[in-house]
Amino acid sequence: MPATPPVSTGRGASIGAYLKAAFLYHWNLLFVVGGGALAALSGKPDALLPIVGGLEIAYLTGLLAMPRFRTAIDARVAAKEREANASARVDPSAQQSLQRMIESLPQASVVRFVALRQRCFEMRDIASRIRGQAAGTTDSSESIRTPALDRLLFLFLKLLMSQAGLDRFLRSASEKELSARLEETKARLAAAQTGGDERTINSLKDSVADGELRLDNYRKSMKDSEFVSIELDRIETKIQALIEMGVSRQDAEALSHQVTAAADSMHQTEDAVNQLQHLTGLADSLAEPPAILEADLGRAVIRAR
Repeated sequence: MPATPPVSTGRGASIGAYLKAAFLYHWNLLFVVGGGALAALSGKPDALLPIVGGLEIAYLTGLLAMPRFRTAIDARVAAKEREANASARVDPSAQQSLQRMIESLPQASVVRFVALRQRCFEMRDIASRIRGQAAGTTDSSESIRTPALDRLLFLFLKLLMSQAGLDRFLRSASEKELSARLEETKARLAAAQTGGDERTINSLKDSVADGELRLDNYRKSMKDSEFVSIELDRIETKIQALIEMGVSRQDAEALSHQVTAAADSMHQTEDAVNQLQHLTGLADSLAEPPAILEADLGRAVIRAR
């Protein structure tokens, strides 16, 4: 009998689908072809072919009567339907925007994003296996709320873009350089005030204000960069913890609720990312999380290798 993953869809496939899967099983095909050939070579096909046919009917009838077999075929049919539906759900324009966002990242960030996406696939597989251990369960696609995982992945991607933008900004100057320039401008202002030249004094006062603003902005960006780094680590750790919870607790429904709760708890992080749009250009990107798990990220995956 074929090796079958016992995952039910909650609705039965057609009898034709069951018969086709049972008949096309490689060991059965070997039996039918071999039995027919043996009957033909024996010189007594009229006697042997009915026996082969009877055994085949008994095999098909017995297999179709097994709930485990029907459950496996239900799952196979449902998986094909999900793939077709997933392809229909992926908006081509959203996928192009997603590709552009990923391509804007440095290599290390692409590797990190693709690795986290793979962990989400692992989590979904764990939930499917857990749900498949119980008879009469619902479709495994319901065991993990894919939109919740997409939200976590999309937030992670935006954090990576924020990190890349902050890194570019912080590399363009240094706190030491900005502080030194500000002190120099203040010294020139003090000298100008002694000379009493109002035009020079006003110009240098404006330069001091700009220098203080640049230094404050640089220090704020350093804090933002630290926050983004912490949040990236937090999301990775949370997803890893959810995977481990799924393995240890063997409760697909609890895992699903935990994933949704994790996505819903990210409002503060989402607000912080929105405040960094001036560095990342995210204002021109996708407003809603795309179907990241269903998207074709071929080029990104290749870059991550």
